[in-house]
Formats: sequence, C-alpha cells, structure tokens
Amino acid sequence: MKSAVEKLKYALVHEWLTPLATGGSELVVQEILKYIDADVYALIDFESVNPESYLFKRQIGTTFLQHIPFARSGVQKYLPLLPIAIEQLDLREYDIILSSSHAVAKGILSSPGQLHVCYCHTPMRYAWDMTFDYLHSSKAGRGIPGVLTRYLLHRLRQWDAISANRVDYFIANSQHTARRIWRCYRRRAEVIYPPVNIQRFPFLPQKQDFYVTVCRLVSYKKISLIVQAFNKLGRNLVVIGTGPELDMIRHIAKPNVQILGHQPTEVVEKYMAEAKAFVYAACEDFGIALVEAQACGTPVIAYAGGGALETVLDIRQHPKTGTGLFFADQTAAALVETVEAFEQLSGKFQPEMGRAHSAQFAPEVFEQRYLAFVEQCYQEFHGLDFTGSGS
Repeated sequence: MKSAVEKLKYALVHEWLTPLATGGSELVVQEILKYIDADVYALIDFESVNPESYLFKRQIGTTFLQHIPFARSGVQKYLPLLPIAIEQLDLREYDIILSSSHAVAKGILSSPGQLHVCYCHTPMRYAWDMTFDYLHSSKAGRGIPGVLTRYLLHRLRQWDAISANRVDYFIANSQHTARRIWRCYRRRAEVIYPPVNIQRFPFLPQKQDFYVTVCRLVSYKKISLIVQAFNKLGRNLVVIGTGPELDMIRHIAKPNVQILGHQPTEVVEKYMAEAKAFVYAACEDFGIALVEAQACGTPVIAYAGGGALETVLDIRQHPKTGTGLFFADQTAAALVETVEAFEQLSGKFQPEMGRAHSAQFAPEVFEQRYLAFVEQCYQEFHGLDFTGSGS
C-alpha cells in the first residue's frame, strides 16, 4: 500500500471464510488483500486449507465457533453467539482495523488509538429489514419458539446498533446501503462501489434466443417469481444456481425453463454472454451479477429497487445509453409486462453501452477510492481532538 500509512499494522476482519461463502463480500476481502498487507480474522475459517482458495495456507485468526459442531456448513445457525464470538478477537496490536461486514464483523472491540474503517455490505438483514421474512419462513418464528426468536432478534438489533458506535468511518457498497446504514445506525457512509472483475466476462454482441438468471436459490431472490413469469410467457429461460429452493423451482418450472443448478465459472460466463437478457427480481444492496451481465453486453431486466437503480440505465429514460429495463413491482405480472416491452425495444440496445457502463465498477476504480479513503480517515482520525478542549 503506497501511501503515508503503508508502514502501519493492519487487521482485516470478515464474518466467515468457507468454500460456500463466495459472494460479493468475499470478493471485496480478496481485492483488499491484493494491496494491503493485513492479518486476517474471521469467526470461522475453512478457506486457508482449501488449495483452490486465495487464502490457502494463510494464517487466519478465528473464534471459539471454529470448533463447534457443523461450523463448516455455516454459523448462522448459532446466530445468538455471533456477537459474543466477534468480541473475543484481540486486535490490540494493530494500528488500523478494516472490517468487511454484513453481520457482526463491525462489532470487534478496539482501543481509542486504533482507527476502525468498516466496509458495510449491509446492516444485518435478519435483524432489520428481513426480520418478518425470517419469522414467517422459519419454524422458529411460530408458536412458543417464535416468542423466544423475536426476543433474540430484539436483543440482536440492540447489540447491532450499539456496536455501530465502535466504527470510526463507514463505507457503503451503494447509496441504497448508505440509506440503510443511516436508518439503522444514524451514521453517514462514504459510497464506494465493490470491485467487479469485468475483464473476465467475454463481450459478445450477438445474442441467442434465451434469457438467463444467476443467483443463490433463496426466498428473497424471488426466483419462483421469475419462473412463474416465464411459465406464462413461454420464452426460454435458463436458471443457474443452487440453494434451498432448488427442488421447488424444478417442480414448478415448465419445459421452456431449464434449471441447471450449480455450474462452473466458465459455463456461467458463457450463458451470461450469450443470453438475450439477464433477469433479476431481488432487491439487492448492490448486485454484482447485474454489472457482470452488462460487461458481457447483455441487457438487464431488473426489479426497480436497491442497488440496481445505481448500476442499470433504463433505456426508456436513457434512449442512447440504456443498458436495461426496470419493472416496478415484485410480481410475475409486472415481469411479464416488462419482458414483453423488452422484446419490442430489444433492437434499440447497443451492447457496447453495457460494456462501457460497467467500466466504472472495475477493480482499479475500487482500489483507488478505497486506499484514498482509508488514508483520509487516518489523517482525520489522528487530527481530531477528543477532549473537547480545542487546539
């Protein structure tokens, strides 16, 4: 890290590191470690023993959760223990603490002389805006267990709000997330979009006669909504991804909908590049897949909410530079209407516009902005007078 703070000692804290955790937050961790020499900490780590991982053979500090049963498959099942566990990490030897947080990583304990900069992917979803989804979809949300679950989530919200005060500076991955950080914590956040490796996606102007969606098959991704819409449309749809809703999606899909499950990276890239359009119905904090599709020159049909509003240009508002279409409601009917509108407008899309638009989310842009912000925070932090006596 070539800056005034390059000789300082860094710790980088993330929630969990497992072969199953390969989302946008893990990509941010991987990118930061390319240019900041930091010691890594997490609640659990099963990546440093994975020969295919960028963390292979790296020393990673963990918590007592590393040794509890079934930790490898995820520690979300031990949700009440996560705040306690993260507070057990002793980071007193570091000058700067960088956290990559979507649950509890921001809650580490630090001393007054340590700078803590948090890259917040989202305030803890199951404690805040997805509380009722979680309660309604889980057996633990009903009956007597439901009372206990509601109490635990209440206490988790209290801890989450309190632990936000341990962060000196917040970074949000989108304006949407920045608004949620303000809503939950009453803290301002600098918006720095996450890095998207657009160069690995092939740009392909000529498209085939099918639509594609790629994501984890979990309820809030609304894949069943997409499948229902294409069942009605009769258009060809390819669904790539796996998750708890895989069997249900396969059961409701008609023959025009192909469910491929998990696929290797090169297969995902091929389908994204060849598709007539990429379809997405979730309200994401950012939505890396939407940018990846545009890098391929593939238009995006997305729900008009969350980070998509910052990464996709609706061709109806941007006739010359449009990269997709939005649908206003998370319903199959709204998606059907928008796909039909897309078919009418498909000749107006210029694949080159998608590729050009995606360039603003390239890794080098993230690197420049992230490093500059950390250095700015360090200078401000050590120039502050915390006594209230002035200079």
